[in-house]
Amino acid sequence: MSSLLKEFVNRIEFESYEDFRDNFQFKVPENFNFAYDVVDKYADKNPEKLAFIWCNDHGEEHKFTFKDVKKYSNKTANFLVNLGIKKGDTVLLTLKNRYEFWFIIIALHKIGAIPVPATHMLKSHDIVYRLNESEAKMVISIDENEELINEFEKGFNEINRDILKVSVGTKRPEGWIDYKKEFLNESEVFERKNAEQTKNHDVMILYFSSGTSGEPKMVIHDYTYPLAHIITSKYWHNAVENGIHHTSADTGWMKAVWGGLYGQWIVGTGVFIYDYDRFDPLKLVEKIEKYQITTFCAPPTIFRFLIKEDLSKYDFSSLSYITTAGEPLNPEVYKKVEKIFNLKLKEGFGQTETIISACNFLWMEPKPGSLGKPAPVYGMKLLTKENKEVDIGDEGEICLDAINSPPGLFKGYHKNEAKTKEVWYDGVYHSGDTAWKDEDGYLWFVGRNDDIIKSSGYRIGPFEVESAVISHSSVLECAITGIPDEIRGQIVKATIVLAKGFKPSEELKKDIQNHVKHVTAPYKYPRVVKFVDKLPKTINGKISRAQIRKDDKNKN
Repeated sequence: MSSLLKEFVNRIEFESYEDFRDNFQFKVPENFNFAYDVVDKYADKNPEKLAFIWCNDHGEEHKFTFKDVKKYSNKTANFLVNLGIKKGDTVLLTLKNRYEFWFIIIALHKIGAIPVPATHMLKSHDIVYRLNESEAKMVISIDENEELINEFEKGFNEINRDILKVSVGTKRPEGWIDYKKEFLNESEVFERKNAEQTKNHDVMILYFSSGTSGEPKMVIHDYTYPLAHIITSKYWHNAVENGIHHTSADTGWMKAVWGGLYGQWIVGTGVFIYDYDRFDPLKLVEKIEKYQITTFCAPPTIFRFLIKEDLSKYDFSSLSYITTAGEPLNPEVYKKVEKIFNLKLKEGFGQTETIISACNFLWMEPKPGSLGKPAPVYGMKLLTKENKEVDIGDEGEICLDAINSPPGLFKGYHKNEAKTKEVWYDGVYHSGDTAWKDEDGYLWFVGRNDDIIKSSGYRIGPFEVESAVISHSSVLECAITGIPDEIRGQIVKATIVLAKGFKPSEELKKDIQNHVKHVTAPYKYPRVVKFVDKLPKTINGKISRAQIRKDDKNKN
C-alpha cells in the first residue's frame, strides 16, 4: 500500500512554486479522524509498514509498525475509557520523548478526548496554571524525573478537585496509576463505533503557546489540523515514502507533531525519535548516521551547536534534505551548515497557531536568512496597522486570511475570547511578527512587534543584528534587545553566550562591536554588550528577549 496522500489533496506533484501556490488544495473528508483514517488504515492495509523508530541514551531501542501503533493505541484507549475518560475531556501530557506518547495521543484522538502536551520542565506554578486553564481531568507523566513528580504533587495541593494521575516509566510513584502495567491487560480491539463520533470542527488538540510575553495561551486546533501538515512534511521537509524523518523537538513543543506525527505518516515516511537525557550534538549525529535518517529538521540553535563540532568523521550520505524553523536562521549558520552537510538548509516560518506559513519550498533556491515564500491556501499578506498591504521592501505584520478558516489555522484561544479578538479581526489573523518582502517575493524576518528597537528615528529588527553578531567566530548565541536612552530613545544591547575557548574581555567586546559595524549598518551595532553563561529561554526553548528587558528594567 502506498501513502494515503492522494486521498487528501487535489494533486501531489507540482512543476514550480507558482504552480503549487496557485493550484494546491486540500480534500477534507467529512468527520476526518487521523487515528482511524490514517493510522488504522495503514495498519489494516499494510500492517508491517514502519511507523517510527525510538531510542534513548541507555541502549534501549524499539521499532514500531502501524500494526503495533493500532494495537497499543487501542489498548490505551480502552485503558483510558475504563478510567472514565470520554470525548471532550482534557488530558495533560508531560511525556518528554517517551515512545508511549505516540500510543497515548492516538488513543485520545480515537476517544475524542483532548491531549494537552506540555514540557517536562514545568514547575509547580506552571503546572497549576496549565491544569486550571485546561480543566484537565487527567495527567499522564514520565516518572523517572522525580523532580517533575514532586512539582506535580505541589501543584495538586493547590487545586481543589480530583485529577487522575497516570505515570509512565519504572518509578511507580505512590498514588499514581502505572500505565505500562495496566494498559497491557486491556483488549487490543477498539472500534470506531465504541467512541462518540468526532466532527471536523471539534477540538482535537490544545497546545500552549511559547509564552514569549505574559502567560502562555492555549491554542485550539480541530480535527482537520493533521491534514494541513501535508504542506509541512511533503513540500517543506521533503519527506518521502518509506524514508526516515527526524525532527528534533520535545513533545511539549508543537514542533514534535509538526515533524514527528501527522504529516509524515500521511506522506508515508517513518519517523525517528531520540529520547535523550541531555542534548549532545555528537550523539545526535551518531544517531543520524546509525539510523540512516533521510530528512532532518532542527531549530537553528541545534545547527549552531553542530557547526562548532568536528563532524569530519561522520557519514551523512543518507541525508537528502535538511530544514530549520522555530527561530530565525542566521546566514552565517546557513553557510557553515551547507559546507558540512553539502545540503542547502531550507528555512521555514510558523507558529503554534499555524502550520508552516512560509518557507523555502522544494522548487525554490533558498536565500540565506530568508523565510522563503508564503504557503498556499492561507492568503498571507504583510499589513500596516491600518490593515493596508505594504509595498515591496517595506515592513509589515505577517497576516493570514482567517475568513475561510482553512485546515491548520487555529480556531481561537481556549477560554480567552478577548485574546482571540486581539489577533483575529476583520477576517485576518495577525501573527504579531514583522517581515518585509523583496522583489523576488522572498520574505525577510524583522522580529516580533514587541522586539523591534526604535533608536534615533530608526526601526531596528533584532534578527539582523543577531545575525551580524553571530557571524563573529567567538559567538555561540546572542539576543538583541533595546534599552532606554535619553538621547536616542533606545540603544541596542547584545546579550552574548561565547563559544568554547573564548573568554569575556573588553577587547573582545570592542572587536565584536567593530565586526558588527562592518557586517551591517553601523547605526545598528550594539552599544551595550553583556557576556552571560546562558540566555533566558521560554519553557519551549525559545530565547526570551522579554525576560532580558524585564531584568534590565528591574535593575534600573
